[in-house]
Amino acid sequence: MTASLAPLIALVGADGSGKSTLAPDLVAHVAQTRPAQQAYLGLGSGPLGERIKAWPLIGPPLERFLSERARRARDPNGSIPDVLTAIVLYRYSLKRKKRWDRMLALRQAGITVITDRYPQIEVAGFYDGPGLSAARSTGIIVPWLARREHRLYETMAAYVPTLVIRLIIDTDTAMARKPDHERALVARKVAATPLLTFNGAAIAEVDATMAYADVLSAAKAAIDQALSTPS
Repeated sequence: MTASLAPLIALVGADGSGKSTLAPDLVAHVAQTRPAQQAYLGLGSGPLGERIKAWPLIGPPLERFLSERARRARDPNGSIPDVLTAIVLYRYSLKRKKRWDRMLALRQAGITVITDRYPQIEVAGFYDGPGLSAARSTGIIVPWLARREHRLYETMAAYVPTLVIRLIIDTDTAMARKPDHERALVARKVAATPLLTFNGAAIAEVDATMAYADVLSAAKAAIDQALSTPS
């Protein structure tokens, strides 16, 4: 499926590993030799949560309520709290699929894409995996939504990136950079990062605790090698 598409470089790593900082600099580097654009493939739930938290009076408690529902949905020992939570998570996945579709259109137009994050089906519930497949789902509607969502992720993950740049970071460094994040979730992402294979994609590991200039240099070198290798 990817043979006729322009290359895709996926930046993956836990929160605080530098994906959003690296992406535009890497796009500028690639754009020196070929058309290139950036694509964000996250859910966008973080910025939404910050906007809700800023609402007068009801904002902070509502954001805590929604965050707790999302946390329970990520718990493999728990269950999806309710149908409303499942619908919200499913809608987030639909938005991700729309972003992914726009990214695919860029590749079909011959534009090399560098993505901040990339969907996967190896780890459910977090880390850009299917949100409704980790916790137990009950009833009729929630399992139905979970199956539909999983098919979305199967479709996206079937397109193997040309190169995955895996940004390796430890939990303490990540939390120093993102002190407002939930430490337990960050630690789970740190632990999962080395395990994800992205359907057998070529992977370049970069130590994200290095000085930014060194991280950028290593990422550029990995991209240059990948783009110079015949497909």
